[in-house]
Amino acid sequence: MHAGVGKLKALAQRWGLEPGASPILVAVSGGADSLALAAAAAETQRVTGLSFGAVILDHKLQNVTAEVTQRAAQICKAFGLAPVLTDALQVTEQGDGLEAAARKARYDAFVRMTDTTHAAGVVTAHTADDQAEQVLLGLARGSGLRSLAGIREFREHALAGYKPINIGRPFLELTRNDTETICGWAGIQYFQDPMNDDPSISRIRVRQHLLPVLTDPRTGLGPGVFSGLVTTAALAADDMDVLEEFAAETYRALAVEETTQIHFPLREVQVLKPAILRRVVALAVQHFDAPQPSAERLAAIQNLVFPPIGRASSAGPVQLEGHVSVYREKVTQEYAKLLVIRSDSSD
Repeated sequence: MHAGVGKLKALAQRWGLEPGASPILVAVSGGADSLALAAAAAETQRVTGLSFGAVILDHKLQNVTAEVTQRAAQICKAFGLAPVLTDALQVTEQGDGLEAAARKARYDAFVRMTDTTHAAGVVTAHTADDQAEQVLLGLARGSGLRSLAGIREFREHALAGYKPINIGRPFLELTRNDTETICGWAGIQYFQDPMNDDPSISRIRVRQHLLPVLTDPRTGLGPGVFSGLVTTAALAADDMDVLEEFAAETYRALAVEETTQIHFPLREVQVLKPAILRRVVALAVQHFDAPQPSAERLAAIQNLVFPPIGRASSAGPVQLEGHVSVYREKVTQEYAKLLVIRSDSSD
């Protein structure tokens, strides 16, 4: 509990909050991690005067979730958190699967509720266990440094029509055992989600099978693997911050933004290191609210910028999700521009 309170105090300081300022909303599901965070928020509120509320969302993926939502709200009110907000979400599975759809619905709801309450931001109860699992899942997807960086301690989430909100993860250095200990200290009986035993979910297979094998001291690499994954994520996140800051500066210097297109001078783009080029292109794509391009699509865009020597190459377009395409354009007789175009969905 002492560590949790310290992390929440540090987060409030980073966000520039003082006693009496807008509340921080705690995302509560009814499980051990989120109820432990709610307990730590209540204790932080008691000793500092900072304000904390709670947001409890029913994803309606199980029959018991409405009851769990109601009980979690009662616990948060008993803790003295205010406001305590509840909502039922409509989760529609799309191409990335049910877990991703639920995550998007959840974070979009955070934006709406933060706007309604004028809250300072939202904190979620991701732990070191979640971090280790995320790094392994990211490595399996082959998403480079982004996968190693895992879950970021601080980030923003944007939703069209709303101001982006702050998201904080103050428990990333605490384990699931720690959160269960906090719940025991606070006398809380937490909900054990049956989906945490569903082997069809890749994260659950990592949790129940892969991590235990890796950390086994006899047949695996030993318990140090766990802390190694968490430490690697923190170091990679620091590196990501530098790369993304430099990429943002490069984007601002080179991008010419118009209503339905962004173009870059090809010669200046061609001197960029691949790591920066990929991020600059991703920023252009995200400018049109399209998803982050896959590694395969980014590689195809690199071939537009750096055509293979001695072979005929296409000028594009490289089609991306969200009705966005990228291609080279000629000015007089030479290819001189790299364009990122948004087309109408009916085209």
